[in-house]
Amino acid sequence: MHKEQLTELIYQALETEIGGVEVYETALECVQNAKLKKELTRYHEETKRHVDIVRELCEELSLNPDEDTPGRQIVRQKGKALVAAMQKALEEGDPAAAELVALECVVDAETKDHQNWELIGEAAKRADADTKHALTKAYEEVEDEEDEHLYHTKGWARELWLKSLGIRAVLPPPEEQKDVKTAIGAARAKQQRSRMRAH
Repeated sequence: MHKEQLTELIYQALETEIGGVEVYETALECVQNAKLKKELTRYHEETKRHVDIVRELCEELSLNPDEDTPGRQIVRQKGKALVAAMQKALEEGDPAAAELVALECVVDAETKDHQNWELIGEAAKRADADTKHALTKAYEEVEDEEDEHLYHTKGWARELWLKSLGIRAVLPPPEEQKDVKTAIGAARAKQQRSRMRAH
């Protein structure tokens, strides 16, 4: 395994989590649905904890958590672009549209975040003993939450879009009702949505 690239992945994971805190803070300004606001508030708190977990991981691996790499700068720029998109949507004055933009931005951020943790999990399987221990510990603390963040917010985005189109929506989405934490679970919940009661 290429150690330099693993280091870059960890730095990008840290920057993704830092940006994720800002994404959630801005998304919460946009959200109208009370159940969604409650869920995103929890994800915001979990993401703040994830920042601490990745900082601890850096320390365990003797990495400087403040090291600023070109890849990390790009991740930061993408996060700021998501925040700017939500702020623009808020300025436009259509609350329902701003809520949709916010969810799409959260899904974008969580897609990168989820991939980072999948890659960290794969790296842990192939790392030397000390690195394996540190990576596995961080991965096990975060992975289930990252799965939930991605699959549940994707479900919310889909259902609120359907509602905006005048199509029957299932709210909260099936992913949340079934508390899915895997891609297979998300696919099954989505398939079952036609049999679920709309609210």
